[in-house]
Amino acid sequence: MIRHVEFERLHNFRDLGGYRTADGRTVRWGRLYRSDSLAKLHGAEADRKRFLELGVSTVIDLRYPWEVEARGRVPEDLGLRYLNLSVEHRPYDQAEIDPELDPWRYLADRYAEVALDGSAELRAALEVIAAADAPQVFHCASGKDRTGLLAALVLVLLGVSEDDVAADFALTELATERLRADWRAANPGRTLRWPAYGRAPEEVIRLFLADLAAEYGSVAAYVAGHLGVADEVVERLRERLLTPAEPTRTGTDTDTDTTSGTGTGTTIGTGTHASQ
Repeated sequence: MIRHVEFERLHNFRDLGGYRTADGRTVRWGRLYRSDSLAKLHGAEADRKRFLELGVSTVIDLRYPWEVEARGRVPEDLGLRYLNLSVEHRPYDQAEIDPELDPWRYLADRYAEVALDGSAELRAALEVIAAADAPQVFHCASGKDRTGLLAALVLVLLGVSEDDVAADFALTELATERLRADWRAANPGRTLRWPAYGRAPEEVIRLFLADLAAEYGSVAAYVAGHLGVADEVVERLRERLLTPAEPTRTGTDTDTDTTSGTGTGTTIGTGTHASQ
């Protein structure tokens, strides 16, 4: 299976399937996708056709309402269920971040703000993902920060290892140069002050997950305690997104499948402003 779904205008559209969990199960392919802004489907007939072939029924847009108003949303004529769950409550301009700051610590701190402030929206997103049987997609502007945070929460709740969660997050690094080029094209006359703009190294999400563990004890405890997500929702999430558990093996066969579901493909990405 291919992790990166290729489009002409969408450059960071990825399948979250294929990752192995601690109990030996696998995240199903073709059930949950993460993406950059689906507003780019407007006027892109080939991309619209490719998108519809995926069978997506629900779109969760994590951007601010003012971003949606200014830059558009997934085309309404596609007939999809659409939810605008703005998880970030403290906007900031990544192009203007002080270059003297530790960039990864800075981003992890912004993620911590989202985890604190966006509890209602994150809870709603997890409940929606857990409830539907048909494929779904969630996105922000570039599919990097807000999208990366929600993807990490989902994967950890499913039992995916931190190494695979971090590797999934860092796949957006393939998009960095296009993100920077798109910012310059959209902001003529401005100088990109922050040299780390568009980056998504593993360290950012590892710091964020470590901060959650330090504050709440674990990601699961954060989801249950701060977000207020019921155990039944997490169980439904696992039932919907994971392959069935394999029967217990007997005998002397001790071979172990150690492959992870990292997948293959190429991607570049677009989108700017607020977090990405």
